Amino acid sequence: MNYYYSFNKYLKETFGERVHRLSLNAGFSCPNIDGTLSKKGCIFCNNKAFSYFSNNRSSSLEEQITKAMDYARRRYKANKFIAYFQSFTNTYGDINTLKEKYRVINNFKDIVGLAISTRCDCIDEEKLDLIESFSRKYTVFIEYGLQTVHDKTLRYINRNHTFSDFKKAAEMTSRRKTIKVGAHIILGLPNESKEMMLTTAEVLSTLPLWGIKFHCLHVVKQTPLENMYNEGKIKLLSEDEYIDILISFLEVIPKEYVILRLISDADRRFLVAPLWINEKQRILRRIEEEFKKRSTYQGRLYESFSCKSA
Repeated sequence: MNYYYSFNKYLKETFGERVHRLSLNAGFSCPNIDGTLSKKGCIFCNNKAFSYFSNNRSSSLEEQITKAMDYARRRYKANKFIAYFQSFTNTYGDINTLKEKYRVINNFKDIVGLAISTRCDCIDEEKLDLIESFSRKYTVFIEYGLQTVHDKTLRYINRNHTFSDFKKAAEMTSRRKTIKVGAHIILGLPNESKEMMLTTAEVLSTLPLWGIKFHCLHVVKQTPLENMYNEGKIKLLSEDEYIDILISFLEVIPKEYVILRLISDADRRFLVAPLWINEKQRILRRIEEEFKKRSTYQGRLYESFSCKSA
């Protein structure tokens, strides 16, 4: 049984075979670390904890793509790829810079998709015009980092944008029918109860989204969150708590939302806690077992929730 609508299932339905995402570092910065909004960044953020390929800023995009493709062909037997502009804020630049970066994918015939991870306050109609233009040849995705709908939490984690900013960006982007809009959500943010996290699920269920990517709040080195963790100021979710909240969240959202990821991981050289997030396959098995145990599935409560909201 398909308990949730996985990204892999979507890709196989769309392309007829496995498609692998290539994590890229295009050399962008972020307004939350360069002094435009802040120099501190989000309390949890250290891009070095991402994948090897996204860390390799010294390599050109062409070199990163070539190496990542070669690895994915050997490791995963993949033949089609999505170029995923992952590190930092990938619409944070002038239009000519963005055009130059994105157009690199035209040099690779096996790339079938363009995915862009960015902040909701770094998008406008001109940038969307550019991104939309790629949809004539590629499947195009934009993933906005939201993390939570609660502005109090957004202030606490130093996001320096509001939920209203996200909603505006999601609605503006969704009007471009060929761009698929995703949201990044973190479960276990400081001071958020299960009820608050499920409120995030309910609110997201009313928005024009295509997909959701889940992160478990984790601590990596060289971040303010590491200091807070070491000082005992924050509590992280246990494995059982995360699985419980995740499944409850999935029950609330529409069954049509594609689940880009169920659990985050991190470079073990940087990960402080919780260590269990890197046991990804075991956690995924546990999530499926819990779905089965509860006799539930993604969207089970959505209809009753949406009727109640109406």
